[in-house]
Amino acid sequence: MTFETFKKLISKIQKMSVPGESSHFIMAPEIRKQELYKIKIEERNPRNAAVMMLFYPKEGITHLALILRPTYEGVHSGQVALPGGKVEEFDKNYEEAALRETREEIGVNSDLIEVLKQLTKVYIPPSNFWVHPFMGVSNELPNFIKQEEEVAEIIEVPISQLLDESNVISKKLSTSYAENIEVPSFELNGYVVWGATAMMLSELKMFIKSALER
Repeated sequence: MTFETFKKLISKIQKMSVPGESSHFIMAPEIRKQELYKIKIEERNPRNAAVMMLFYPKEGITHLALILRPTYEGVHSGQVALPGGKVEEFDKNYEEAALRETREEIGVNSDLIEVLKQLTKVYIPPSNFWVHPFMGVSNELPNFIKQEEEVAEIIEVPISQLLDESNVISKKLSTSYAENIEVPSFELNGYVVWGATAMMLSELKMFIKSALER
């Protein structure tokens, strides 16, 4: 998708309602769906995080920035994610947290990003977080600078890859809640994207496809 085409969608995107939780479940394994139905999330006193789905032009084509987390002792070690992180007490709101974390993790200043839309929050049981995703756009190719402690690699994905149904795969993975299970995933730029990130990208994909059809 050219960046000019994407920019023409922005006014539609800002007016449209988001697909919601059902779009997340397309990319959730059955065992995770069952777990989410059973648990009473608010009784767990979850923390909050915010992430940014950042679109930008690269050689005239619309790209989305993802990150690869480093390998460490933790539930999200080595996973592909959206830039973002925990909401701090000094953040005024979730949007400000998403912008701050994007600046810290991939070096894109907040004044270069126009926030377009907030999408549906996702609960992550292993880390007990509500994650609040935002769509944002930069009209120029960012000068990415990765935060070495938090980001192993910045992954630049042409948005056409996300929209391509052939990039939806099923992968046998061991997760925090089950060993060696079939997990719906995206294959983007040679990386397997699953879990909460895939669930959020599923809503994003459905949302953009809906905008294109209007």
